[in-house]
Amino acid sequence: MKIRGKITRFQMATGLGIVVVAMVLGWFEIPVVSSQGIVIRSHFREGEVPSFPSDKDWESLAPIPIPLSGQIITRPVWPEPSAKVISVRSIHNGQDISFLIEWQDATKNEQLTPGVFRDGAALALPLGDAPAFFCMGQLDHYVNIWHWKADWQSDVDRRAARAKERKRQEGGIRRFEVIPRRPSSVEDLIGGGFSTLTSKSSQGTIKGQAEWKNGFWRVVMKRPLTQQGDDKENEATLIPGRMQAVSFAVWNGEYKERNGQKAVASWLQLLVDPVGGPPSLQKS
Repeated sequence: MKIRGKITRFQMATGLGIVVVAMVLGWFEIPVVSSQGIVIRSHFREGEVPSFPSDKDWESLAPIPIPLSGQIITRPVWPEPSAKVISVRSIHNGQDISFLIEWQDATKNEQLTPGVFRDGAALALPLGDAPAFFCMGQLDHYVNIWHWKADWQSDVDRRAARAKERKRQEGGIRRFEVIPRRPSSVEDLIGGGFSTLTSKSSQGTIKGQAEWKNGFWRVVMKRPLTQQGDDKENEATLIPGRMQAVSFAVWNGEYKERNGQKAVASWLQLLVDPVGGPPSLQKS
């Protein structure tokens, strides 16, 4: 078990080195083509896991930078995406798991209308033990995709603000505005290949919170570790103490990115700490 701890730290250090190179290449506009070999660790912490990007618990973790490349597998290909790198942090408490995804985006795009596109980010986990194709899965090798959408976040935030306003102005004149009712800013999806995305019948298990500030998006996605509801076979399993696959994608609405036109990271390794933390960090 001690060997595993050392290997994990080495892999994380290697990952940081890889992404420093990736950021330099991105600065000089040299495409980055691989993110393989990086390990993302979900750290065990007692107490509530963070739900917001501003939560101080994130400050105790070093972000893991991940290089992104363009989607060039299916048409329309997107070889030069806007985002070149994201950073990821993760915390779990044995019951819930939370991810913080950050990337640079000069503009905040939170509307989806004809000709106008939204910002977004996605996290994908394979269903079962065998990783599928990282973009959308494949037949008989499905993926569970958590798709955060900036316009959905705007709807959630505006409804929350409106509820507070109504509470303050009870008995007064109410302002009427139609705001879509969203159970979350994250859509819970199943993919079995390109053009096969299916929205799960029950939504809201995965919660999202985000902020855009100083040209950066910071997005939190949070879900119970154990599978919930009646659709358990379509929820990715996250088991403490186990290494498994994970991938990411980002869309820049200002750059007219949507659907398969996106920045992607192929399968990475996600190490979810055992409950109590790695053996080398547990108290005797």
